Amino acid sequence: MYRIGRSRLLFYSLKNNRPFCSNVSANPPKEHIFASASLLNDQPPPSTSTSTPPNAIEKNSWSFLKFGLLGALTGAAATAGYATYAYSFEEVDEKTKVFRATGNYDVEDDISTLDKFQALLYSAAMAVPAKAIELYLDLRKSIEEQVRGFTEPSSEKLLPDLHPQEQHVFTLVLDLNETLIYSDWKIVFSCFAKRDRGWRTFKRPGVDAFLEHLAQFYEIVVYSDQQSMYVDPIIERLDTKGCIRYRLSRSATMYQDGKHYRDLSKLNRDPSRILYVSGHALESSLQPENCVSIKSWKLESDDTALVDLIPFLECECKNKNSMAVYGDVEVRFE
Repeated sequence: MYRIGRSRLLFYSLKNNRPFCSNVSANPPKEHIFASASLLNDQPPPSTSTSTPPNAIEKNSWSFLKFGLLGALTGAAATAGYATYAYSFEEVDEKTKVFRATGNYDVEDDISTLDKFQALLYSAAMAVPAKAIELYLDLRKSIEEQVRGFTEPSSEKLLPDLHPQEQHVFTLVLDLNETLIYSDWKIVFSCFAKRDRGWRTFKRPGVDAFLEHLAQFYEIVVYSDQQSMYVDPIIERLDTKGCIRYRLSRSATMYQDGKHYRDLSKLNRDPSRILYVSGHALESSLQPENCVSIKSWKLESDDTALVDLIPFLECECKNKNSMAVYGDVEVRFE
């Protein structure tokens, strides 16, 4: 029986041509075994360096340069602002004169190369701030000249010299708006539905008699804070008899604290012989001692302020510091 079973099993295996084997290999492939020391020596050691990439270094350097330039410009601007606020142009020029002279440092020829190099470095280091100060002074001078053209009178002598025979003549300075005239902006509707708008100008009651009478005793000057393109046409229509000798407009005023002031010291006249008449005299003049206040006019039909002022001004001209000449003797009436 044993033989019969064994022969059948062998026949069955040969018939199917299938080798009878196990899935687990009895002889696994051999691998090379390396020592742990060899593995550690072959691998590169871990990097412990904290070095910065070149791009980061370049970026940091450029950022430092930008912040340095920004800080230098900010400091220069702050210094220039403080100098402008605290010192005048002449004071800054005087205080920096010695420092600016150091910018023109001359290098001698008979010194060593090292000394020449140090001298050149010193000259370059001093030349930059010296040139910056000179640029600041030039810029400030130009700006102040431009500002002065708007804030100060156009000339130191707003009126021409008096004739020698008129040295005793008083100067009567008159304001224009609300003193001799009144102007307002008006919109008028006509019956044809057309709209007309513009300035309306009214002449103060008694202004003609006032000008004609006082022109015998005074040199009359109109001094207004309006533009000449507004003043000139009004004076030409107001003064048809030529009683007003001179007219001054906004370019002859002093601009301070947002207002245009009449500076009587620029009239090229004796200050003791100037009277300024205005409805806002103390508010519009820099010399309150020369002011004569009058009620401002705003279209009141019964106004007589100008006519009432005539006797006072005539008496003031005749009695105060009036002079009479008898031969070679000058007599002064006080």
